[in-house]
Amino acid sequence: MRGPRRALASPAGRITIAVCLVVATAVFLATVPLHRDFFDVGVYYGTVGEWVHHEGRIYDYLVPGTHYGFTYPPFAAVSMLPMALVSWPVAVGISITLSVVASVLLLHWLVGPLIQRVCSVRWFAFVVAACMFALLEPVRDTFSFGQVNLLLVALVFTDARLLATGRGRYAGIGIGLASAIKLTPALFILYLLITGRRRQAGIAAGTACGATLLAALIDPGATRIFWTDALWNTDRVGSLSYVSNQSLQGVLARLQPDHPSRALWLACVLAVLALWAYRARAAVRDGDDRAGFALTALAACLVSPVTWVHHLVWVIPALVVLTDSALRREQRERRALLAVCAVLYVILCSSVVWLWRWDSTGLGAFLGANAYVWITLGLLLVRPWPHSRPLPETTPLAAEAPLNPGDVSEGLAGGAGAAR
Repeated sequence: MRGPRRALASPAGRITIAVCLVVATAVFLATVPLHRDFFDVGVYYGTVGEWVHHEGRIYDYLVPGTHYGFTYPPFAAVSMLPMALVSWPVAVGISITLSVVASVLLLHWLVGPLIQRVCSVRWFAFVVAACMFALLEPVRDTFSFGQVNLLLVALVFTDARLLATGRGRYAGIGIGLASAIKLTPALFILYLLITGRRRQAGIAAGTACGATLLAALIDPGATRIFWTDALWNTDRVGSLSYVSNQSLQGVLARLQPDHPSRALWLACVLAVLALWAYRARAAVRDGDDRAGFALTALAACLVSPVTWVHHLVWVIPALVVLTDSALRREQRERRALLAVCAVLYVILCSSVVWLWRWDSTGLGAFLGANAYVWITLGLLLVRPWPHSRPLPETTPLAAEAPLNPGDVSEGLAGGAGAAR
């Protein structure tokens, strides 16, 4: 331990360690994970191109050689119209750039306040946090698929930021736009409503409806097809029992692949929503709005019929809230909770669920193939209460041991803020 501590005590040592972390992360990302070849951005690009250049219909387009097509509401296609003006390499570049910008904003908003509070060497802590963020499988897959997940999280947490900084009268637009692009974030509108933010809930709902109506004016046929057919046709998005579907519906579909029980799923959804509403309201009563947002993200992942692995970027804030809560506790309890957070983080980096890609039957598969579901459900169930204890004083990083995974990961949600 003396070697790392000495290295962290000097500017040159910190620079060396930071460079090694960045290089190691880059090498891992380039060589180890499964690459998705920007499949989803290909769906967006092909759909918009067919729609604009060939007068095709949004929900008729399928990626050549597959049965996969556009699955989002029509406003998502409207927001992607600029892709029709650029080449495929430029479209991929835009996707990567937007995800990078969203990641930087999230790290700045969520990590920044915490780092300012607990660490004197802030740039180094940001580097460590960014590397840890990039290693998470949902983040890796979002980039490699060319998905919109990080953009949606950034839109929602823009509103969380506004609420946290006393500018709540402007909040709701980000949630509304995210809900019009993809339906899962719509649960945040209900969160605003049940926690007494009727004005913000109205803004969010109005924004979502306005964006949806705009898309209906641009393409009435697509709007009709989406709400009457495409939304309900789960075959368009893939098999519900596929191991990547880490939702409650995915668990039940893997248990009963031929005839999953709709009634059992609805019962599970209602139970999760009841638990979420109780915990979210309690969090806001305690002045912990960031926990309320994190809990809502967890519930949205669980109750959505389809939650692919790359959708689980929504789980990150909850993991961080748990870690932050751990850091506010006495030493023995803190160590135990930080160890749990480190284990959860490693699992979310591990791609472990893919071990059961071809066979998800049996007890081992029930536990392993649904590992991310259990993490999501566990974070919803066992978030420590209360966690209003003041944070212990932290000695400057340069004079102490290096940041451990818990110390850094707590920052990813630090700035969502506790505001009423």
